[in-house]
This record gives sequence, C-alpha cells and structure tokens, in this order.
Amino acid sequence: MGRFGNSWKLMKTSFGVLRKDKEILLFPLLSLIVSVLILISFFTSFIFFIGIEQILNEYVLWVLLFIIYIVLFFVVIFFNTAVIGCATIRLNGGDPTVGDGFRIAGKHIGKIFLWAVVSAIIGVILKAIQRKGGLAGRIVAGIAGFAWTYATFFIIPVLIYENKGVFKSIKRSAQIFKITWGETFIGSFGFGIIFFLLALVGILFIIAGAMFGMTGIIIGLIVACVYWLIIGIVASATNGIYVAALYQYATKKKLPGDFDESMIPKPQYPPNQVY
Repeated sequence: MGRFGNSWKLMKTSFGVLRKDKEILLFPLLSLIVSVLILISFFTSFIFFIGIEQILNEYVLWVLLFIIYIVLFFVVIFFNTAVIGCATIRLNGGDPTVGDGFRIAGKHIGKIFLWAVVSAIIGVILKAIQRKGGLAGRIVAGIAGFAWTYATFFIIPVLIYENKGVFKSIKRSAQIFKITWGETFIGSFGFGIIFFLLALVGILFIIAGAMFGMTGIIIGLIVACVYWLIIGIVASATNGIYVAALYQYATKKKLPGDFDESMIPKPQYPPNQVY
C-alpha cells in the first residue's frame, strides 16, 4: 500500500474515531470559547488599566502580543492534547471519555506550558520578520512558519507518550515527520480540501436567504456562520485524531483498523489506562 493508500486509510480511521467518540468535539469547542473570552478580557483589561495610547506604543504591543500568544497557545495545545489522548485510547482499543482527555492534558500541563512559551517565542519572531522585512520578510516568515508547523506536527504525542523534554520532542517530531512526510502532507491537504468543499455549502444558506430580502440575508448569514463554526470544530477534532493515528502508524509500523465493531481490537488493559 502506497502513501496515498495509507493516508486514505488513516483519514477514514480519523472519521471513524470521531463517529464513535463524538464527545471529542467538546475539546475544540471549549478551546474556541476560552480563546475568545481570553482575547476579549485581555483587550478590555489592557485598555482600561493601561489606556489606548500606551497600547498603541510599539514595544507595549510586542509585549502584549507575546503574552497573548503564550495564553492562546496554551489553551489550544491543552485541548489538542485532550483530543489526541482520547483518540489514542480509542486506537488502542479502549473507550475514552471526556474525563480521560482532561486527565491526560492535566497530567502534562507543565510540558504544555513550556511548549506554549516556545511556540509564542517562535510566533513573535516570525511576526517580527514578516512585519519588518517587507515582501522578502513575508516570504521568509511564510516558508519558516510552514517548515516549523510540519517539523512540530507530532510534538504533542511525543511530549505525552515518550517522556521527553520540549526540545528533544521537537527533534523527535521532526524525525517522525521525515518518515511520514507523504502521509502527513496528503492527509493535511486532503482534509483541507474536504472541509473547504463542505464550507462552500454555507454560501448556499446566504443565497437562499437573499431570496427573501434583507431579513432573509441576515438569517442566512447567521445560519451560515453557525454551520462554518461546526465545520471548523469538526475539522480541528479530525486533525487531532489524524495526528494520533499517524503517530501510531509511524511508531508501531502498522495501520489502525477501520473502526467498525468487528475490527476494533479487544483491549489487553483497562480501557481508560493511558500508555
């Protein structure tokens, strides 16, 4: 089976896990809600206590950006860890719960924070290159960001399952990516195309609403936004599951089953135990 076949099977596996464990969708939903609340509270607090003049100061803006990056990266990584943890339990034959996801993420909260700090530093550096370097800076930042994203594609499962520090986990993640670069790219772009096409359906709600005047357009836009929100949450959860499935494929040298009842392996350990 070639890389396309492996990727397709892993993508089917990811949808299969989500179909069996729909509660996983709670994690990207909570990630979105918490992130929005943090952004609102940050900006309102800084405007109230510091004032708009100080916030517009370039140095204050960079400090504020760094702090926001740390907090938001921490939130996103925490809930992604919960998704990957639950997916891994299912891939190993268990039956994960929401509590399992929170337990796994909470157990590794120190590593999650350190990884959030490193991610924030890289994010600020890339932003500075992009802003100060003109067109060349934007190109360099784009290429570097692309490379960084895929080099750290597997860092969460490495952090929580291989007991390594952040920098060794980055190196290990890059090593796994070299092994699975084909499946990683094909799966990432495959999911991107699927969810892009699904997102286009949302435009139909707006078009349909336009037939009933301005009120219809507003209702159609609201329905479309809710639909796009759901698509985004499903896409985020599916991506996390794919990372877990591809990590298992890379480390165990075998593809998971298709997740119908007859193909799920019987667990050889307590269902909620994490390895």
